[in-house]
Amino acid sequence: MSFWDIVWFIIISFAFIAYLMILFSIIGDLFADRDTSGWIKAVWVIFLIVFPFLSALIYLIANGDHMARRQSEKMRRAREDTDAYIKDVAGAGVTPADQIARAKELLDSGAISQEEFAALKAKALA
Repeated sequence: MSFWDIVWFIIISFAFIAYLMILFSIIGDLFADRDTSGWIKAVWVIFLIVFPFLSALIYLIANGDHMARRQSEKMRRAREDTDAYIKDVAGAGVTPADQIARAKELLDSGAISQEEFAALKAKALA
């Protein structure tokens, strides 16, 4: 096996993996599209199997902007879900007054001492 055989093998392997990534992206987008009927999706899949490169190119030309919009919408929803989760876990929306009131309840119930209450109050106001 010569050096150029290895280089050619690497180039062909890269092209094949890139094509598989494009194919999976197209199929994922195709089934995520709620506006396209099941019959049209089936036709696209058949064309992707029978004429893989041509149909992939046609799909990217015809639906590239829709793919980008759906992907950005999915990313926006994921970001909003992540932000909502972080705010929920971090306790965002809890004001210093709420923290002091909760500490006062703990003080009144005897769960914490006056020194601990003062430390919690200072931390809430910091």
